[in-house]
Parts: sequence; structure tokens; C-alpha cells
Amino acid sequence: MAERVFALIDCNSFYASCERVFRPDLARVPIVVLSNNDGCVIARSADAKPFVKMGEPYFQIKDKLRKHGIVAFSSNYALYGDMSQRVMTVIESMVPALEVYSIDEAFVELTGLPAGAIERLCRDIRAQVLRSTGIPTGVGIGSSKTLAKLANHAAKRWQRQTGGVVDILDPVRRDKLLKAVEVSEVWGIGKRMTAHLEAMSIKTAWDLAQADAWTLRKQFSVVVEKTARELRGISCLELEHVVPNKQEICCSRMFGKRIRELPPIKEAVASYAVRACEKLRRQRSLCKKVRVSIRTGMFNPEEAKYARGLICELPYPTDDTRVITKAAVEGVEQIFRVGHAYAKAEVLLIDLCQRGEYTDDLFATTQPAAAEKVMKVMDTINARWGKGTLRPGGVPATPGWSMRRELLSASYTTRLDQLWEVGAK
Repeated sequence: MAERVFALIDCNSFYASCERVFRPDLARVPIVVLSNNDGCVIARSADAKPFVKMGEPYFQIKDKLRKHGIVAFSSNYALYGDMSQRVMTVIESMVPALEVYSIDEAFVELTGLPAGAIERLCRDIRAQVLRSTGIPTGVGIGSSKTLAKLANHAAKRWQRQTGGVVDILDPVRRDKLLKAVEVSEVWGIGKRMTAHLEAMSIKTAWDLAQADAWTLRKQFSVVVEKTARELRGISCLELEHVVPNKQEICCSRMFGKRIRELPPIKEAVASYAVRACEKLRRQRSLCKKVRVSIRTGMFNPEEAKYARGLICELPYPTDDTRVITKAAVEGVEQIFRVGHAYAKAEVLLIDLCQRGEYTDDLFATTQPAAAEKVMKVMDTINARWGKGTLRPGGVPATPGWSMRRELLSASYTTRLDQLWEVGAK
């Protein structure tokens, strides 16, 4: 049987790279991307990493960014999502099997290809993605998904020496890398697990690979056991060709400013419910319950603290935006308390099921067929003419409570009025 071969293709500093694609003037300028409401740093280009730590609050580092010539951007998720889809489309066209692991990562299986062709194909993929999308990538190749992930880490860490591609199918090269990498860098080994492993004198990826798998399973979990086996080159994790349905769907945002009145909070909750329902229909699920919650800011000692949530029962399993929004808005009316400055609201769809997977009372009410037709029409219109074109009356087009994004770049690929312009003015 042929040795399994996996590769992980990971976009380098993805959010920052997306911002650079349409701003060639920033090709050599360090970049950071901020979280919702321009709160803290969530992404950095490689040349910004020596000066800025992940999670640093933006308001605290403005002077430092200015001093080092670092440009900050608000999160532009419409741009990042579209660029991700373009990258994945290019990769999928060049490989036999693909698993989209995250917005900027994809596993591919190359089992059966000639040994000399594997690295060449991966370099071709990297070049084609850069040529077609402008996004730089790193590629790691190994005989298991965990080894491919580790090789990808090496490809990005030593990019100049490797050309962005590292192949550790050869056992000698594999073992050399395992001995050079700390156990904390292994996929799935977090800080807490690292502390436990180091107490057992397991300090490198090599140490973990050599540890007794059954002891690891007994002392920790089957996940750690599989990780150790994968580091030895024994493939335990298959590609996931179909993304599993979520068991819960959440939509939450920090408000752009503190809110003290109920009407704008109801608008926000209705808006979040609409977004959650779109995700629900996308995976063709139905929802039986909705949890709505609100809270104040929790870190200002001068503000009164308040947080509360409520579970709302729905009349029947449904994906109808109107029914779910109505329940969420009625729920927030019950938990709202006057006198507080609210910072965040959340809508959580729980107790999800697929059509035909639940059994109700013979005389129980079910979702009307007309509701499914209405939702299909609404999704079709919004897909064609843009999100929010058709929406409940309680959701404003330009809400005053929306999150703050003062450094937002243009939606170069998803809005006609913001298409990239080339040429002298």
C-alpha cells in the first residue's frame, strides 16, 4: 500500500496579505489588523511582529505604530472571506482531494503521486495562488496531517532557506525537524498540555513521537495518543470532505458605543438573529430554541455591571427569520434593565436538528411550507443584490449602534461601487 501523503497550504499573514493585494504601495510597509470596534491586534504582517504583540489594545499602541511606520486596518471580513474563496478555488483545481480547514488553511491529499512530483506540484500550487490572487503561502508536506502541519510551520519559519515549501516525507528529514521543534508548536498541544508534557520530560516534538502512545491515551486523551502516532508517520486523521453541521450557531457583536435605551438593543438583536438564521439555512438545519443575552462592559470600575440571558422556546422547529427574530426580540425585552450602559448582545441558536431527524407529537404545529418559500426568496434576493437588501422591518440599513470600523479598507471584490481602480486620475 502506498504511503499516505498530505500537504497543508497556509496563507502567510492572511488578513494583512489581503490588505496588501489592492494596495501595492504597502508592499514593504508593516501592517496590523484590528478586532471588532478597532479593539486589539488580531493579525500582523511578518515585518510588524517584532514591534507589536497579538492582542495589544489599539488605543495603547497608537504612538508605537506611528513611530515604526505601521499601518492599521479595521477587520474587513467581506474582503477576507472572498479572497479565501478565491485561494481555495485555485488550490482545488490542482489537487485530487481538498479539506478547507480554516479561512486561510487547506489540507490536500497527494497519495499515489510519484515521489519527485509531489514537491514540484506544491511549488506550482504556491506559485499559482500567488499569481492568481496575490496571496503568499507556505506549504508543508508529510505522511500525516500533523506532520504536514509541522512542516508548514517550518516552511513559514525558514521561508528564505526553503522557498516556502518543506517536504519531510524522508524519515531522516522528518526526525531532524521533530528534534528542532518544541512540543508547544505541535498541532493541538496547548499551553496547559505543554506544561503537563514538559513535567514528563517531553519537551520536543521528537520526545512526543517517542513516548508510549497507550500511556499518553491513559494519562491524557485519545487525541494526544493520535498526535503522537501521527508524528511517527502513522496517519490517524482523514481529510474531512464535508464540513459537519454546527450544533449551535452564535452571532454576537460589541456595540460601537454604549447603549442605554431598549429600542436600539432590539434592533441589534434582530440584526444578529437575521445573520444567525442565514447560517442556519445554509446548513439546512432547524432550530428549536433561541438564547438571547445582553451585558454591560465588565472592566470599567465606574460602570454598574449587569449580564443576563434568556432561553426562548420556539413554537416549532424552524429556520424562519421572522419567527426566530420575534422570539429573540421578545426575550431581550424581558431581560433589559433600565440604568445600565450595555456593551454587547448575543443571539445563540440551540437545540438544532435536521429535517426529518426529530419526532414531534402527532398534532404538534410544524413549519408551514409557505415559510420555506419565503425564506428561499429572501436568500435568493440577498445573494444576488447584496446582504440586507431584503430584511425584517426592525433591522435598520445604517444602525447607529454598529461596530466601530474607522480604518476599514474598501470592499474591492464584493461591491461594485468599491471596485479597484487602475490608472492615472
